[in-house]
Order: sequence, then C-alpha cells, then structure tokens
Amino acid sequence: MANNPGGMENQWEPVVISKRKQADTKSSKAINQAMRSGADIDTQKKYGGGSNQQHAITKNTAKLDRETEELKVDKVPLTVAKAIQQARAAKEWSQKDLATKVNEKQSVINEYESCKAVPNQQVLGKLERALGVKLRGKNIGEPLGKGK
Repeated sequence: MANNPGGMENQWEPVVISKRKQADTKSSKAINQAMRSGADIDTQKKYGGGSNQQHAITKNTAKLDRETEELKVDKVPLTVAKAIQQARAAKEWSQKDLATKVNEKQSVINEYESCKAVPNQQVLGKLERALGVKLRGKNIGEPLGKGK
C-alpha cells in the first residue's frame, strides 16, 4: 500500500461498451439471418414510404377544391359602394381626402367603392361618421340623424 496515499484502493471499475450490429438491409433473407443470430430488428411501415412523389395528388384534393369554390367571401354590396361615392362627391372630396379623414389607405376606399373589399365593421363605422351617411343595416344612403 505504499503506492496508494491515504489508504484508499482503486474504486474505478472498467466499463466495456459493446455494440450489436443492426441489420440495415431490407431483404427478407437478411432479416431472417439477423433474427437467427439474435440481432436487433426494427421494422416500421411509413406513410408514403417507397413513393418518390413530391406532389402526390390525393382524393381529398378534389374535394377541397370544390369546397373552396363553393365558399364565397362576402363583398361590399353595390348599394353601399354607391352610397360612399355619392356622399363623397357631395362633400367634394377625393378618395385620398376621405382616406385621410378615416385614417385608411386610398386603396381601401377604392376597393370599397368598386365592390372588391370584404366589409369590415370598423372601417364602415369610420366611413359613416366621416360622410354622415348610413352604410349598414336598413336605409343605406340616408343621413345618420334620421335613423336615430
């Protein structure tokens, strides 16, 4: 014990790491041989495995296309578009002037007047207050004071 100061013996044990070779082949002959030798075998069936198609068309694609064509988004009605145009013309404002007053872009006003916009209640409310004309509900185009 002269070599070991403090009287402690070697507490470390050797660790041996062994790896088993996994069979990476797909043939039934190689799998059977691996099973006989006791090697680990992991088989998984993967969705779409074996097909090398990036743009595979499934049956659901046609169904999805039909549904999206049937689901139309509501646009601004023609009566609302005309009411905006007439009220703006009565005040002698350009689209840009109206857009500045309601804090929106000119393109938004253009879309509302050409029936291309999807109606937004906040924008319609701003336009109603700025123009002084009803744009929602019944009596579209009438002054705001009458309906209340």
